[in-house]
Amino acid sequence: MPRPRSAPPTAIEVRGVRHNNLRGLDVDIPLNRLVVVTGLSGSGKSSLAMGTLFAEGMQRFLEGLSTFSRRRLSQAQRPDVDGIAHLPAALALRQRPPVPGPRSTVGTMSSVLNALRLAVSRLGEHRCPNGHMVPPGTHSFSMTTTCPTCGAVFATPGAESFAFNSGGACPACDGVGQRFEIDVESLVPDHDRTIEGGAVLPWNSGGMRLSRYAAGQLGVRLDVPWRDLTADERDVVLHGEPVKRRVTLGEDGPRPVTLDVNYENAIAAVGRAARSDNATTRERQKRFLRWETCSVCHGSRLRPEALTSRLDGLDLAEISALSLSALQDFADGFVGNAPDDLRRPAETLSREVGRLLEPLVRLGLGYLGLDRAGDTLSTGERQRLELTSTVRSNTTGMLYVLDEPSVGLHPSNVGGLVETIHALVDGGNSVVMVEHDVDVIAEADWVVELGPGAGAGGGQVVAQGTPDELRRHPTSIIGPFLDGERTVDRAARRVDGPAIALEVDGLFNLRDLRVEVPVGALTAFAGPSGAGKSALVFDSLVPALTAQLAGGDLPAHVRRLDAPGIRSLAEIDATPIGSNARSTPATYSGAMDALRRRFADTPEARERGYRAGHFSYNTVAGQCPVCLGLGYLDLDVQYLPDIRETCPRCQGSRYAPEILEVTVDGMTIADVLTLTVHDALTALAGWPGVARPLQPVDDVGLGYLRLGEATPPLSGGEAQRLRIASRLRSSQKGVLYVFDEPSTGLHPLNVRTLVEVLDRLLAAGATVVVIDHDLDILSAADLVVDMGPVGGPDGGRIVAQGRPDEVARDPASVTGPYLAAHLTGR
Repeated sequence: MPRPRSAPPTAIEVRGVRHNNLRGLDVDIPLNRLVVVTGLSGSGKSSLAMGTLFAEGMQRFLEGLSTFSRRRLSQAQRPDVDGIAHLPAALALRQRPPVPGPRSTVGTMSSVLNALRLAVSRLGEHRCPNGHMVPPGTHSFSMTTTCPTCGAVFATPGAESFAFNSGGACPACDGVGQRFEIDVESLVPDHDRTIEGGAVLPWNSGGMRLSRYAAGQLGVRLDVPWRDLTADERDVVLHGEPVKRRVTLGEDGPRPVTLDVNYENAIAAVGRAARSDNATTRERQKRFLRWETCSVCHGSRLRPEALTSRLDGLDLAEISALSLSALQDFADGFVGNAPDDLRRPAETLSREVGRLLEPLVRLGLGYLGLDRAGDTLSTGERQRLELTSTVRSNTTGMLYVLDEPSVGLHPSNVGGLVETIHALVDGGNSVVMVEHDVDVIAEADWVVELGPGAGAGGGQVVAQGTPDELRRHPTSIIGPFLDGERTVDRAARRVDGPAIALEVDGLFNLRDLRVEVPVGALTAFAGPSGAGKSALVFDSLVPALTAQLAGGDLPAHVRRLDAPGIRSLAEIDATPIGSNARSTPATYSGAMDALRRRFADTPEARERGYRAGHFSYNTVAGQCPVCLGLGYLDLDVQYLPDIRETCPRCQGSRYAPEILEVTVDGMTIADVLTLTVHDALTALAGWPGVARPLQPVDDVGLGYLRLGEATPPLSGGEAQRLRIASRLRSSQKGVLYVFDEPSTGLHPLNVRTLVEVLDRLLAAGATVVVIDHDLDILSAADLVVDMGPVGGPDGGRIVAQGRPDEVARDPASVTGPYLAAHLTGR
């Protein structure tokens, strides 16, 4: 008799989560549904979605792998939780996908190029050694081909023959499409300096310093200004042969050291470092390099032989230059142009290319070309490419955790995003998505809202249910915004005064473009991805103004820049603040210096001889000797993820025990660092020098941050506001602020705070420019510049500009219809 089967689980049952500000959280996450986790910045959304569900789901997935495999994978920390039942294996798409390497393109990242390489090899015509074109049909099913014109027999090109990462790579640039030339003048910019004084810049760091002394053994005078060296001496420095020389260092000291040094001239040293596998080393050499399009492959990355084959009249470089939208039509022609005996393979390849392209175009990436370098893509473009790859995988039974997939997405593409995510759910998967965009939240099957505040004031479920239920929920914070409530109601400033005038021509899709940015106002640039916003602001306005302020020449594509009254430039981006846990709000704001001085000024500290440095966990004198000031230890358990334990010596305080014997107002320095910024302003009100750097942090809505918490994990929006806070203490007169999507990671209420902060900058004399898609930001702007009408070659124009209500009524505006609905609350 068959065993009766129990009903399948309907929800992931999460019990007792203790992660960051989640303290014993219990919540049920429906399975096989699109679930949105929302709430204020810092409310615990990412702690639940990424830090708990994804981290635990990934660990359970990895447990199915061999020990050998697990030892070679980086693994996230397992969350502190009482239990999670019915959790599927998990994959995540993060808010900031990694920047691809120089060999990555849209074609390789999307896999479309793989299918096209196969199509060219099987359906294309190839050139024989005598220059005759061999049509398809005569070579497609064999290793060799016979030319019907001259009878020459040659190897049939395979798909790898058209791969710039292997057999098809251009030999001159190794498949990168660019080659660098070393700018010799940049190696020795100051001819009045001596080599001993650092005249040869590449010889001023690391082991390269030894080459300067080896040059002395080769007859180069080290104590003479560069301009006075002979031509032969300069030739040794720049082009000298690699030889070994014995060098004695510290001859005048008590312990001279003699070394055998392999001499490396300055040009060779830069060339070697520029090819290093270490990204930091390569970055340091950029100031010495001029990158130019490869003169052999002309940027196609392919060897000349690969470009002799043609498919429907185009070589692979010409095909790769087509936009993804145009490529759809090109792929449809495979079948009609193929000979009868290749009809079936043509149909198969046409369907495959179409299958790969369809989600990309639906997500608004149709303007991209396959040859677009991956490291030039925006964060939103990279995230959408990852998302389409996930959808195509046709998995089932997985948990996908997405971190704000709407980042960088124009309102016109939101429908395509939601449709793509629902395709994952329809395939039998569960999706948990951290999101703030009310249009995306409205399409969810279930919403879990955390709050009610941020930091210690958050970490609780304040409401959950369907979007309709949250609209009516009495404690929901997002509910009123789902119901059409406006976030910002701001009076516009006059924009008829002085203006920054910019004229650009010949950059990407920008052709003969003129724009004026009113001084002392908030200007927002809007439009679809690829419309030219970043090219106009970050690739034109910013470098042109930087050059002008420094007295240099404008970039070649900038014809004119007039910036009346602008004296400085501030770029505020959303990249993480700091690189490790040692960066905190206290250190970044500058308050830590005042705190250390206050403790060093106590009688007990003076009696013990403690200086301010003793109250820093970054110094040997102050830090815990076991954890070295981190507050925790990572235990290596080989094939399992590292186990992070609170340091048993300092109990997480970071400090040596004797340092914590010094108190002020009954608090140790470790106690002070557990205070939130907001609480510190009250508790430390009488401490000199503390309130001044902390007050701006509280003013920008980050008062919930603890003084000692790490800054790298902060959201993009939090990072931007913390950067703004660091500048609020100085005069803003004549400062141009440029923001790249400042709404990233912000709840509608946080957007309201952001606009208030921008108003403070304006009131103090600043000019503000933002690129954003957020309708709350656009509706609060004094001037909206809408670019389009689409991305790519057909974009790059200003289709509408004016006050938000004027752009909303402009029939030519791409953003207008969405802005109009937002302004009227529909």
